[in-house]
Amino acid sequence: MYKLRELERKDLQIINTWRNDPELIQYLGAPYRFINMDVDNQFYDGYMASRNTTVRCAIVTDKSDVILGLITLANVNYLNQTAVLHIMIGDKENHGKGIGTFAVSTMVAHAFYNMNLRRVELNVLTSNERAIHVYEKVGFKREGLKRKAVYKNGEFVDMYSYAVLKEEFTGINELVNIESAADTASL
Repeated sequence: MYKLRELERKDLQIINTWRNDPELIQYLGAPYRFINMDVDNQFYDGYMASRNTTVRCAIVTDKSDVILGLITLANVNYLNQTAVLHIMIGDKENHGKGIGTFAVSTMVAHAFYNMNLRRVELNVLTSNERAIHVYEKVGFKREGLKRKAVYKNGEFVDMYSYAVLKEEFTGINELVNIESAADTASL
C-alpha cells in the first residue's frame, strides 16, 4: 500500500531525475527545462519558506521510503478555502498501478477534512487521458477549456480546467476501495 509523507531534502535527487526526463514532462503543463541540483535545492528551500500556503508530499510505499511520486497543494487560500493540485508519478514502471488515484484521493481528503478547504482545482493537458480518468474518478468536474494555453514540443496546446468541491468529493470511497483490494490481495 502507499502513503504520503512531507517532502524531504533527500527526495531531491530522484525528483531532479524526473524533472530532467523529457518523456515524463511531456504529460505535464510545465515546459521541459534542464534543471540542476542547485535549482531543486532552491525549489525545496522555497517550499520550506512557504509551508503556510503549500503542502508538498512524497508518495511512498508502506514498506519503503523511496519516493514514487510527488503531490502538491499549492496556492492555498484560507479565506476562499481553495488550493491548486499538482501531481507527478516518476518512473514509467509505476504508472497504471493506482498510485495516482491513491495520492489524489488522499491529498484532496486532507484538503477538505484537515485543512477545511472547500475547493481544489487543477489544469491538465487535454491529451493526458490517464490523468483525466483519475481526476474524474475522484470527483473532479471539467469546468472549462484553456485554448492554446501552454507551449509544448514546438506548439501551443490546450488544457482543461477541473475542480472538485467538498460536497462532490468521491475520492475517499475510491481510497477505501483501493485499500480493500490491497488487503484482499495480501490474504
